[in-house]
Amino acid sequence: MPRLLLGCFAVFVMALLAPARGGAQTEPIRIGVIQQLSGPVAASGNYVRMGAEIARDWINVRGGVNGRKLALVVEDNKSDPKEAASAAEKLIVRDQVPVLMGAWGSSMTLAAMPKLEEYGVPMVVETSSAASITRRGNPWVFRISPPSEMEALGLEKYLPALGVKQADFMAVNTDWGRGAVAAFGDVLKRRGAGVGAVEYMDQAATDMSAQITKIKGSGGDTLFLTTSVEQITLVLKQAQEQRVARTIVTTGGSSSPSQLVKQAGAAAENTYHIVFFMPWFPEAMPDPRLAKAFVDEWTKRGHPFEGLTEGFRGHDGIATIAAAIRLAGRDEPKAIRDALWQVRLMGLNGPIKFEKDGPAGRESGQSRPGIFLVQIKGGQAALPAFLRK
Repeated sequence: MPRLLLGCFAVFVMALLAPARGGAQTEPIRIGVIQQLSGPVAASGNYVRMGAEIARDWINVRGGVNGRKLALVVEDNKSDPKEAASAAEKLIVRDQVPVLMGAWGSSMTLAAMPKLEEYGVPMVVETSSAASITRRGNPWVFRISPPSEMEALGLEKYLPALGVKQADFMAVNTDWGRGAVAAFGDVLKRRGAGVGAVEYMDQAATDMSAQITKIKGSGGDTLFLTTSVEQITLVLKQAQEQRVARTIVTTGGSSSPSQLVKQAGAAAENTYHIVFFMPWFPEAMPDPRLAKAFVDEWTKRGHPFEGLTEGFRGHDGIATIAAAIRLAGRDEPKAIRDALWQVRLMGLNGPIKFEKDGPAGRESGQSRPGIFLVQIKGGQAALPAFLRK
């Protein structure tokens, strides 16, 4: 080909490529989100989605990340581990997202994790608490929620004030529930308290009267309850019907005391709840201004107040991802994964910074979240008397 024609051909090709290249730099950065938008714990997943949308909008109104807007691509895991794995693959292969947030339940997150390694895409875990998520050895996993062991250690200092001498357990029969029983049981034993009855329930179960009957006869003084807010409501009502006299403590941060007040009424009175965000007391959070702004924005959008104890997770997850992309300078999976180790961010829950957890050379990232305790008193969420000062 003559040089003149070759030169013209090169200019023609560059002219064709230039608009596409420029367009790619202005396209939104797509973030994959896996949540349970249907199934027995759909309310929680939708609240996380709502919080993620607030973070996206706040970031976009400030100019986005590296000059580009954020877009959320949301997949429903239907509260099913197989669906969670399928959702992860769809988002990575079909939608070509460079990073994910998910997947609420520990069983769903564990099911999705092999896809992260297979395709080399990082995921920020916003809710799941099974210890195996970070200890299994997956260098593409970064968790901002506390594992059950961390949560139990956070409660340990309050055990004397709660007067726990012998505790019973009721938990959903999933990785989350079984992990919580093991973690809190270990802490109780170390503090000299006894562990009595341990009862499990299916995630979709609505009649827990048989398990409650066994708990009632155990002779314990405290019941640790680990499941979704929908099932907690049923347990509290059924325990009241059987006149079970126990100090009840819910774990996992998903109890939503405001929702329990609405749904369980007097059956929720005097119960204690471990939470990771206190929307009733934004002034007591690590960044009061951020907490109040989030509560105000949530309310302005007409979202139910009781969803705030889940919604904050979505905000902190997307804010963490945005911070990593900003540090990476591009929306490329490995660059984002490497940048997540450098993230230093103040979230609604508190400071977000990842430490290594898991086998050497294959560590996952684990942040150290804030852990708080509230009580339902007089039909509303309150700080326990021993914490008010």
